Amino acid sequence: MTTFCESPGGATIPHLWVCYALIPMARHGKHKIRGILFDWDGTLLNSYAADSAAYLAMFQEMGIAWGLEELDRHYSPNWYDVYRAAGIHESRWNAADLSWRAQYANHKSQLISGARSLLAALRKKYPLGLVTSGDRDRVTRQLREFRLLRTFAARVCGGDTVNKKPHPEPLRKALRAMQLIAQDCVYVGDTREDIHMARSAGVRTIGVMGPFPTAHTLKLSRPDLLLSSLRELPQALRTLQP
Repeated sequence: MTTFCESPGGATIPHLWVCYALIPMARHGKHKIRGILFDWDGTLLNSYAADSAAYLAMFQEMGIAWGLEELDRHYSPNWYDVYRAAGIHESRWNAADLSWRAQYANHKSQLISGARSLLAALRKKYPLGLVTSGDRDRVTRQLREFRLLRTFAARVCGGDTVNKKPHPEPLRKALRAMQLIAQDCVYVGDTREDIHMARSAGVRTIGVMGPFPTAHTLKLSRPDLLLSSLRELPQALRTLQP
């Protein structure tokens, strides 16, 4: 096991006994990595504050007595699972969607620390893909704001496929667009749904701890590697290379 720890200055340094950053969770035959695909919210974008604020405002508007504790307990990147848990009838889902989007627009999200430079470096070596549950209009707007529209060779967003995460359909759609095979790729995400989707598609998995309340279930999903920070991804990729 390779372990790392974060120094006070933010640099990642090897360490013999502290931290758990690079934990191998499963074993695969090694294939040369030819493509890397990412989740968006919580993996590259720190949208937790905006997302949770939009949910809480929507719940209040719809008369749902939920606070942050309930939202964190039932959080899923598939927002319909959240609606079901909150007792929102399917007939009201469209109204909930409209309310959430209106509230979300009032908040500004930021890239995860180090994400921009990491993507710029990786793009020189690999084609990159984005597979997210976020709706296309919102994600495209954010990519444009952060000047990342040209970073990804393929972008699959919520609504682009019949099935949502953790079904493998969104990831398989991205792989076809990138003309890559599953065994040659890695998917990086912060939720168990990300890991289950990638594993079902035959893609190697890297879990990364993010700002959303998903750390516990992410660990239980046993990704091939589990990182405590996105900054550790280059070392993780070297670990997965043959």
